[in-house]
Amino acid sequence: MIPIQDIITTYQSKNPGADPELIRKAYVFASAYHEGQTRLSGEPYLSHPLAVANTLARMGFDAPTIAAGLLHDTVEDTKAGIEDIDSEFGEEVADIVDGVTKISTITFENREEAQAENIRKMILAMSHDMRVLMVKLADRLHNMSTLDFQKTYKRQRIARETMDIYAPLANRLGLYILKRDLEDLSFKYLQPDIYNQICTWLEKHQVVEKNIIDNVVGMIRNLLGLNKVEGYVYGRIKHKYSIYKKMQSQSLTLDEMHDIMAFRVLVKDIRDCYAVLGLVHSQWKPVHGRFKDYISMPKANGYQSLHTTVIGPEAERIEIQIRTEEMHRQAEHGIAAHWLYKEKGRVNSKDLEQFTWLREIFERQGGESDSKEFMQSLKMDLFKDEVYVYTPAGDVKELPEGATPLDFAFQIHSKVGTHCAGAKINDRLMPLNTVLKNGDLVEIITDANRHPNRDWLTMVKTAKARSYIQRYLRTEERGRAVRLGTEILEKDGRKLSLNVAKAMKDGHFVLVAQEFKFDSVDDLIAAVGYGHLTSRRVLNRLYAAMHPESVATPPIVPKEVKEETPRKRDGVSIAGVDGVLMRFAQCCNPVPGDAIIGYISRGVGITVHRQDCPNVSNMEIERLINVYWDGQEEKPYEAGIFVIAKNERGVLAKTAEAIARNDVNISGIMMETTVDGRAKLKFTVEVKNATQLYKLIEDVRAMPFILEVIRETENDDL
Repeated sequence: MIPIQDIITTYQSKNPGADPELIRKAYVFASAYHEGQTRLSGEPYLSHPLAVANTLARMGFDAPTIAAGLLHDTVEDTKAGIEDIDSEFGEEVADIVDGVTKISTITFENREEAQAENIRKMILAMSHDMRVLMVKLADRLHNMSTLDFQKTYKRQRIARETMDIYAPLANRLGLYILKRDLEDLSFKYLQPDIYNQICTWLEKHQVVEKNIIDNVVGMIRNLLGLNKVEGYVYGRIKHKYSIYKKMQSQSLTLDEMHDIMAFRVLVKDIRDCYAVLGLVHSQWKPVHGRFKDYISMPKANGYQSLHTTVIGPEAERIEIQIRTEEMHRQAEHGIAAHWLYKEKGRVNSKDLEQFTWLREIFERQGGESDSKEFMQSLKMDLFKDEVYVYTPAGDVKELPEGATPLDFAFQIHSKVGTHCAGAKINDRLMPLNTVLKNGDLVEIITDANRHPNRDWLTMVKTAKARSYIQRYLRTEERGRAVRLGTEILEKDGRKLSLNVAKAMKDGHFVLVAQEFKFDSVDDLIAAVGYGHLTSRRVLNRLYAAMHPESVATPPIVPKEVKEETPRKRDGVSIAGVDGVLMRFAQCCNPVPGDAIIGYISRGVGITVHRQDCPNVSNMEIERLINVYWDGQEEKPYEAGIFVIAKNERGVLAKTAEAIARNDVNISGIMMETTVDGRAKLKFTVEVKNATQLYKLIEDVRAMPFILEVIRETENDDL
């Protein structure tokens, strides 16, 4: 457990002359409220907030942020309330703690929705005060360092979430140290075999690598000294996940890796940066295409540096980064570096004008229709390498690798993108799906009569462009649905002597919309246009609304009046859909108790998926429909489970026996063994509902020779 005095010492070294009293007070408060609590490791719970506070102190944050790190779990895990934090530590600390608490305490229907909405709320909290995210990232870092004490399936889930969201988010915010540690820890649990191979290889070669590093550092120092350039030089081995990515991208084995050393030169000013670059290139031959000037063209997160790769001593490729000390602080700590220079201590997104990506996220998140769409956009922003292109005025625009003129157009302005009719690249007229390259000069041709179409979604790489295109298409498609719905209702209304136009004017449709639980009349009419609701049902309700005292039979076929009750198909109810065939999706095999959703497939009917099925996120939102279990079916439903076990004698028989004890029939088995002494099994089982299935999974998971059990989805790969 880290002593509080060590944290205070670190804080004062980063903030000379600062008063640490608020940090001490927060420590006493957290100690009292967490007393008697322990973590899964058996350590006192207080060790966790101390570790979080220590990370924040090392990053140079102010006293309120470090205090919030010490207090971040008190509201969620103890009897303390946010009002107690406010009265004891003030509004600033309370706001940060409240932001972190709100991220983690909200509950959702399924894991995918929970992840999406948690990230969405974290982004929203950042717009108020970015220190909320800093505390959350520090919290995730310590949780990752103690992941050994979690169950195997939880390790995998938490590590995947960290690799997919938190590490890239730290990278985009310029928090390199956090990003590096989060990646290595996630890599350790996601691919333990490869991680251990790299660790073993590095340990075996550490003496040789250290000698090369010492030699190169000495040569660069001599080079600076002879040319009277003041600077600090050091070298290091790249972190493990970085080595793995390089192996993957270049299809190399560990023994073929030669570019795993990085050297850094820190100098006083920008002029010295370019002087050192010239000296290095005069000493060693530069590798073609491996020079990047992030000083003249900084990254979106403010990162600046010169990068070059040269053929060094013994023909080894070595990467050298050259930057000023101020650039280095920004590179290591990103946003956190700004707290070192703020007098008032409170920094929000408006203070950081260079973080245009963040501002776009804040502005765009309200326009995303749901959490899944938001997550898709966020991942597009997080996972990208950059290209830099020029406007005709000479301004530089940063775009993701693979971006097209359409992305560039929306980057300029939403109206330019919406009316984009063509593009000139380096003064030549080129197709809109042309992939842009570094240094391209791009000019957009607009036409007021040109508008986005669905094909544009296949051409763009940026979340900003995709978001605007989808918003336009939704608006246009909804408009068409309202027009079509109106035509259908008026046409069918005439057959029944109902004046639909007059009924709309007189307000009768308002009552009908309320009965169907729509927010507006347009929503009701659009539902008819989309085919989600039949005109007969609407007109039947309209007749009743227009003739409340009438006891006469409505002018609708009596059979249709009964359609108020949902149609039933194999235990599933579908509201507002007539005579539609239905089947269960084989990619996710939903069973009663699962949260489900229907997808209208042309020529097939409705396909029922689990809501967390990976395929649902790629489906057209307009064709998704609410369905639910009616709870009356007792028939068995097929589901798949994957099992990883130690390859012991009788493993298949023992597992099958455990399944049988749960009164579950096995309809299919697949098994294979791996070279590392594991057995992979897939069982297709017949269960009555999700409760029975998950009880079965837990019982199998509890057996001593079982390493992991998960439910099958299309993307599972054990």
